[in-house]
Amino acid sequence: MPQPLRIASVNVNGVRAAFRKGMGDWLENRGVDILALQEVRASSDDLENLLGSEWDILHDPATAKGRAGVALASRHRASIHRVDLGHPDFDTAGRWLEADYEVDGSVITVVSTYVHSGEVGTPKQDDKYKFLDAMTARMPELARHSEHAVVLGDLNVGHRTLDIRNWKANQKNAGFLPEERAYFDRILGAEDHPRYNAGAGLGWVDVGRKWAGEVEGPYSWWSWRGKAFDNDSGWRIDYQLATLPLAEKTVGYSIDRAAAWDERWSDHAPVVADYAI
Repeated sequence: MPQPLRIASVNVNGVRAAFRKGMGDWLENRGVDILALQEVRASSDDLENLLGSEWDILHDPATAKGRAGVALASRHRASIHRVDLGHPDFDTAGRWLEADYEVDGSVITVVSTYVHSGEVGTPKQDDKYKFLDAMTARMPELARHSEHAVVLGDLNVGHRTLDIRNWKANQKNAGFLPEERAYFDRILGAEDHPRYNAGAGLGWVDVGRKWAGEVEGPYSWWSWRGKAFDNDSGWRIDYQLATLPLAEKTVGYSIDRAAAWDERWSDHAPVVADYAI
């Protein structure tokens, strides 16, 4: 039986800083086949030097230097990749990168994406809604393109109250607004739908929620400030959203939370899933 395909995603909060703090050790020992990165904030040369020649690297840097940036690194060379999302005048540079990989005779489409953080009442929130509109329009096309597709990344929205420790205090803040959460109702189905996360909505599955069940978290982001990490006052905003046929092939899932605050190399933890394709 072939080994499962291991796919990992992480917002590195600057890949050069992440490697200085220990990301390389994590990657060397994790057995990752396809790695999705967000907030790369570096050049393609930087990525190649840090990851090494054994990785095939695709990188979509941000338009603004030092901001955003998404990448895909893999042990399998991509057969094709795409960066367009939505209307041509909508700048998604550094926020959406698709690639097709052939794995044991099957094609899997992988997306690394970084949704805007947003800010209520500002153009930043308008940009976030534009991006979420474009993303939800693209996802059915992805599913038609490949039955095995997965959207990975920092989506900057907690879908349910289970996804944020202090959800009551954040109902009017970007990241947990009803309007933002409604996009996830559309993608996955509302939590009271009988087929929520099992083919409702646009038919995609939140692999993390399916694997963990109806529990708080497990969280993937904690503020650097205060005791948020030590108290596990986090947000689950990093996702692997898979088409139903791919989600049904999930055989492992974890959030690689650091053992201690001072062992973190990003404010996000890697989200890792194994798929028996």
